[in-house]
Amino acid sequence: MNLVELYHLYSALVYNLALQYTQNKQDAEEVTQDVFIQVNEKMAGFRNESEIKTWIYRICINKSLDFLRAKKAIKRWSILSARSIDDTKGVSSVSDFNHPGVQLEQKEALAFLFASINRLNERQKTALILVRVEGMEMEEAAKVMELSYKGIESLLGRAKQNLKVIIDKSKEND
Repeated sequence: MNLVELYHLYSALVYNLALQYTQNKQDAEEVTQDVFIQVNEKMAGFRNESEIKTWIYRICINKSLDFLRAKKAIKRWSILSARSIDDTKGVSSVSDFNHPGVQLEQKEALAFLFASINRLNERQKTALILVRVEGMEMEEAAKVMELSYKGIESLLGRAKQNLKVIIDKSKEND
């Protein structure tokens, strides 16, 4: 299968998954582009040890997490720079939320939920997004994350517990 065929088959899937991580259309488009650049570069080395869809999912997750880490580092640097200049406070990540198809009145609640999900550790966040947001079967999520079925179950359980704590603490602070 060539890159054009792969792109047509999986670009919507990659974009939607990236959007779950970035919550911004432009960032999701950038991650999608990065994913298919890497697919093109690594295609010759793909050994069919897993399904190509699983391999592309794994690349997308890694690229999304890398993108968020880089964005967080840039934001941290700009906040530190701004504080040293005029002692301003950091920008809220909820204001950056931009997800298509969300009705205006639901946007704030959904932004709060995704901001809470973003506070989970990477593995819990990935398991939650794959299974609960993307609707992936647990067996497939286990393959994508290179874990056992029980491992995914455990991550989901801890993610739900931690998400509840995060949400409860946020409500207490309001």
